[in-house]
Amino acid sequence: MPNRPEPRIAAVAQDAMTAQQRAAADALASGPRGSVRGPFAVLLNSPGVFGPAQALGAYLRFDNALPANLRELAILVTARHWRQDYEWTVHSRLALDSGVDAQAILAIAADTEPVGLSRSETIVHAFCRQLHRSTTVDDAAYADAEQLLGQAGVVDLCAICGYYAMLAMVMNVARNPLPGEQSPFT
Repeated sequence: MPNRPEPRIAAVAQDAMTAQQRAAADALASGPRGSVRGPFAVLLNSPGVFGPAQALGAYLRFDNALPANLRELAILVTARHWRQDYEWTVHSRLALDSGVDAQAILAIAADTEPVGLSRSETIVHAFCRQLHRSTTVDDAAYADAEQLLGQAGVVDLCAICGYYAMLAMVMNVARNPLPGEQSPFT
């Protein structure tokens, strides 16, 4: 495994939390995530960001308009674009569990065109990849996504890309990688 730079922003230690941090951590841990880890451990350094970010994330992860396979695919495209190891590692497992083809996941990690995606997955992959690379999507990609997801679903899809891009930026700046794992990106 290549040498990785030292972390810049550490997770907040349990015994060093302020009252505001402890309340935020307890609220997150009592929800569907179950504990404060990954980007949330870093975000806890700023409780003002932590609360709204985790609330948006909870909606996008657990209550949005997209089926799990499409949501996880959008997250993977985002993690690949930002080369974010932690998000990739967590969500590639979830994508596989939700039915995304294993070879397609490997192709996305390698930044090559995936095969084995369903029609709806192909639409979401193309939309998200184009959005990250071009900062917008063309009319054909939009029309396909709108027909598949409706306008609310397109907004949720964009929000998933934006939210996970924000988490990737925080984690990349923090240099807080998944311990013991090698980057899936070449």
